[in-house]
Formats: sequence, C-alpha cells, structure tokens
Amino acid sequence: MEKEGLVGKVLNLGDLVDYQDGSVVSRMVIKKDTGNVTLFSFDQGQGLSEHTAPFDAMVYILDGEAEVVISGKPNHLKAGEMIIMPADEPHSLKATKRFKMLLIMIRS
Repeated sequence: MEKEGLVGKVLNLGDLVDYQDGSVVSRMVIKKDTGNVTLFSFDQGQGLSEHTAPFDAMVYILDGEAEVVISGKPNHLKAGEMIIMPADEPHSLKATKRFKMLLIMIRS
C-alpha cells in the first residue's frame, strides 16, 4: 500500500484513481482495524453485485452517477451526494455513468 506517500499531503481525491475501460478500479487510502477508506472508479455499466457487510459504510460520489440499491430500494446518486449503507443490509452499486466514489467503512 502506498499510504506513506499520501500522509501529510494535500491531495485531490479524484486524481488518486483513474478510469479504465470496462473495469472497476480501487485504491486503498487508509486501512486500520477500526475502518477503511477506499477510492473506486467504475466504467459505465460496471458495478458491485449484491452483497452484505457486517459494518455501516458511507459512499460519497466524487464524479459521475451511480445507482445504489439497498435492501431492494434503488437510489440514484450524482457527484457531491452520499448515502450510508447499513450493516447487514444487502446492497449493490452500478455505474449509470462513469463514476468515482469514496467508500468509508467504520468497524466500531
């Protein structure tokens, strides 16, 4: 992990992960026992299939648009918006347009 290269620097989150055609790209920003912060980029049509997580997670959209489905309820998000996905609730994400997001998962 390149964490040491990020610490103490002023950074633009959107510049830390690039889009790749037909792909989902991720980059860990912080990894601690108490939680993680990860950047993702999704090409249009890409996503994460339905799954659950044992902890609450917040998704903040940096760029583009996504559909986040939580317990069967679709939510359309665009740049500047966020949503909290509750622990143990099934959720999925899909890029309605290319998008970048910051995922913050708190473990305690």
